[in-house]
Amino acid sequence: MDDTVRRALARWPGVPAVYGWLALDRRGEWRLRSPASGAFERIGNAALREFIARNYAADARGAWYFQNGPQRVYARLEATPLVHRHDGDGFRDHCGRSAGRIRGAWFDEHGALYLAGEHGVGVVDDRDLLQLSTRLEDRRSAPLDAELDWACADAGEVWLRLDAGTRIRLERITRSALEVQFGFISDPSG
Repeated sequence: MDDTVRRALARWPGVPAVYGWLALDRRGEWRLRSPASGAFERIGNAALREFIARNYAADARGAWYFQNGPQRVYARLEATPLVHRHDGDGFRDHCGRSAGRIRGAWFDEHGALYLAGEHGVGVVDDRDLLQLSTRLEDRRSAPLDAELDWACADAGEVWLRLDAGTRIRLERITRSALEVQFGFISDPSG
């Protein structure tokens, strides 16, 4: 968290939280509700996106927010609290942090891939799935067809090679089970 944010929290405690104005889409883009249209629009300002990312956290309930000075601005999550992007042999989240050691991998009925890293669970940006499909292997480390439909893969029989020495077994999960299994709230206002 930025020092300016810490100082503002100390100076103005008890500022009411804001709901319904900030969203995170499944590709890791921050979106703000437009006062004119009511629709969520992508935040184009790079400095603002970086400020949000540096001050993004979860409360005790699992609701994620951006600490904007003394005020929490809760985020509606289209998928998960984090969005992972493939970065060489590793992954980075949408805030720019390394995902670190991957502790688990799941795929859902719609073909989305989820990874649990050091900062929590995140959906993998769908633009990375084709490239990652070339890292799929069977239980004996034999490569699988790169065109494999993630949603049709047999759990326990598909492994993802993360780097030269690490593989992780893909497990099935339903999209509706994500919040309960990983302890987050996708819509804190609801």
